[in-house]
Amino acid sequence: MKQWRPTPSTVWQGRDDTAEADNALRLFQTITCSSTFSPAQQPGDIALLGFACDEGVKRNHGRTGAAQAPTVLRRALANMASHAEHRRLSDVGDVVIEQTDLEQAQQALREAVLACQRAGKRTLVLGGGHETAWGHGLGVLDAFPQEKVGIINLDAHLDLRSAPQATSGTPFRQLARHCTAQQRDFRYACCGLSMAANTQALLDEAAYRNVTIVEDMQCLSAPLEAIAQLEQFMADLDRIYLTIDLDVLPAWEMPAVSAPAALGVPCAILLQLLAPICRSGKLQAVDLVEFNPSRDREGHGAGVAARLAWQVIRWWG
Repeated sequence: MKQWRPTPSTVWQGRDDTAEADNALRLFQTITCSSTFSPAQQPGDIALLGFACDEGVKRNHGRTGAAQAPTVLRRALANMASHAEHRRLSDVGDVVIEQTDLEQAQQALREAVLACQRAGKRTLVLGGGHETAWGHGLGVLDAFPQEKVGIINLDAHLDLRSAPQATSGTPFRQLARHCTAQQRDFRYACCGLSMAANTQALLDEAAYRNVTIVEDMQCLSAPLEAIAQLEQFMADLDRIYLTIDLDVLPAWEMPAVSAPAALGVPCAILLQLLAPICRSGKLQAVDLVEFNPSRDREGHGAGVAARLAWQVIRWWG
């Protein structure tokens, strides 16, 4: 596997409570780690893959640091309790960028995701900036060429920018163009969108692409209506790719991102939105992106992001 490295065993460490009871287990004690990239046929298992890259954030003139996120988020997950649902999780290592070649790194991520999906696994990718979505999304689309694949993006931003090269702001415009070239429908919903953070040009592009938009204000004032919109979007889909940009959270809960949200959707409401997606039976792939450890305060942001990932794994039926 190109541009791949295994996760060091020192990353998965935590408190050992097995003297108390045999089933007093934490994730570091139940996760399996691969020393080589060779996804085995294990239908229903969840492959955890890191994308150690923030070149797209740099190109988008954001605050870099997300390349360090996969390791930090693993450490935050390691000491969390492991229940029956978490035993399906395996760590298949990181895809890394060489110098500034983002496109090559995204292609390597695409190939890694496709290999995992073809082995019957679902993929949980820890980014990285939101340029993660181009490689991850392509891998999912490649794996299910004849199926209706929909993208749900929990994000303050549409990330439909037009730019001369890929950035963290372009992935869904790139995926839209790819779908057009493949003569398949582009199905995209952005939930938690901040009108204050998206220009009219981006909203026009979203209208042209028939994007489903659920604003942050609606998530706050009428979460049940927001859930109903997402359920309507999911109804006609065969597979769902869920991408969680952590800047959808308010800055007081998630300061450790390139663009902290002045308003945002609090974690408690975000979990209400996530539950029906995870339990839909259609969820095939998830990523968490834009976490920036260099902007974190006492590990607070890492803890919030890890709890989201932990909950997704538990609900992922």
